[in-house]
Amino acid sequence: MTKPRHGYSPENGGESPSVSSGPTQEAGKLPGWIEYPGGIMPVEPCPHDVRGDVCRGAPALLCRACKTANVISPFLSRVDPEERTASQIPSRAVNRVFIKTYGCQMNERDSEAVAAMLRARGYSIVQDEKACDILLLNTCSVRDMAEQKAIGKAGHLAGRKRRNPRLILGILGCMAQNRGAALLDALPDLDLIVGTQKFHQVPSYLDTLKEARAAGTSRADAIVDTAEEPGSQSMIRDHLLETRPVTAYVSIQQGCNMDCSFCIVPKTRGDERSRPMDEIVRECEELADHGVREVTLLGQIVTSYGRREVMHTDGVTPFVQLLERVNAIPGIRRIRFTSPHPRGFRPDLVAAYARLEKLCEHVHLPVQSGSDRILRAMNRPYSSERYRQLVAELRRARPEMYFSTDIIVGFPGETEDDFRLTCDLFEAVNYDMAYIFKYSIRTGTPAATLEGQVTEEVKEVRNQTLLQLLERNSRQRNQSLLGTTQEVLVEGPDQKGRRFKGRTRGNRIVHFAADERLIGELVPVKIERITTSVLYGELAPTGEVANGGMPLKNVFPFVPSPG
Repeated sequence: MTKPRHGYSPENGGESPSVSSGPTQEAGKLPGWIEYPGGIMPVEPCPHDVRGDVCRGAPALLCRACKTANVISPFLSRVDPEERTASQIPSRAVNRVFIKTYGCQMNERDSEAVAAMLRARGYSIVQDEKACDILLLNTCSVRDMAEQKAIGKAGHLAGRKRRNPRLILGILGCMAQNRGAALLDALPDLDLIVGTQKFHQVPSYLDTLKEARAAGTSRADAIVDTAEEPGSQSMIRDHLLETRPVTAYVSIQQGCNMDCSFCIVPKTRGDERSRPMDEIVRECEELADHGVREVTLLGQIVTSYGRREVMHTDGVTPFVQLLERVNAIPGIRRIRFTSPHPRGFRPDLVAAYARLEKLCEHVHLPVQSGSDRILRAMNRPYSSERYRQLVAELRRARPEMYFSTDIIVGFPGETEDDFRLTCDLFEAVNYDMAYIFKYSIRTGTPAATLEGQVTEEVKEVRNQTLLQLLERNSRQRNQSLLGTTQEVLVEGPDQKGRRFKGRTRGNRIVHFAADERLIGELVPVKIERITTSVLYGELAPTGEVANGGMPLKNVFPFVPSPG
């Protein structure tokens, strides 16, 4: 157990300090008070950011979100937020949270769950980090570069905190779990360090820090909590549904027991732990009731779901049992999952692609290397030949299957012959998408001490070689879709707001002209133009075909889905 260098830590037996915050009022019911030169003035409660257009006729700021006149001194309206003194900031204002997320979909899901828990506690989630009172970095440790980015960001924010000591700064997630209280040596201004099994404690810890601020005292000690907690995998269940999202991530499993020699995940995420199946299905049903049409089931090794907690039934593994139950939910139209392990693709899972109509024909299948020698050094329990057989089995189940993968170049001892085998496999599988990483030493992993470390120059050359192959493959696949009509789930406006965007069942992004009423619907789109990574098209009339000639069903014109 990592201990904090100093200060309060739940696992060291200490209790949260008693903080006297003085007179308080229930948020949202009575006005608070702030001090300003010449007296004090009331601040009317508003759930939004009070910064906005200055009301010239009165000492107030208009909230852009609800147009409430939040009464505040004219002096404060002219002061830069970062330069306000403690006495100029109402305690209620220490309420706006910005969360920056680094890394994978699991981290994105964790951040959303934390945001939902904070919102339920009365915090406001903002999209502008300059407008926040609390800034949380949810971090990644898969590569050293990911950690360095987060550390660099936190170091930059420390300067802001020195200008505004009331800013609360926290680091969450994998880097917090990996480094623990040692982060305080490099980042002494941190207020909060929370590991991967303690996300649900973030609201309570922020309450403690806020109480200290409200009392006019500044905690000299950071809160550090990286302890393991049984059942923590079931705490990632809350969602932000105010914007009625069309797609959602659902966490079903945490941790990893695979012990790949290059990977730090077992250290940062712990042993494999699965959520109860009924709980997951109930979450998916509630998402469907709120308009979600596509769910992506998440886990460090998602195909290992329930292998210790759920009984196999008639040869059907727990993960496939879960897929069957989610497939039966009326409001859910599509199912995806990530990230699996090749070893988890048992015959029942391969067969599920042929019989579960909502399971999309896209597989993320991490290979890491095409060389059996390197796979053994990585402690990956399959050969390149077995991997190719699995790809062939999946293509027999779904001829139009799309494949993506993870590959590491420059693993210790990788020769040119080893890399050539990876290129051969890459071309044979004809990947549509790939995440290609240059090997990064992770302290504490077996690979970190292996001989034959590859130079950065060689890693870069190999990385670029695979990226060029990927670009060619992706363009060829998109070229083959020209003139076809694809089933697209409309997700919403594109970034420029000029058109709409969605994804095909094969996970290709499509841009097209549409109407807002189609958001959340499956529509046929005829592909008219392509780039390497994006498809462009127009809505097609009813009766067109998609997905290699299969008639489209239940698409535009449409009957709106329930909810």
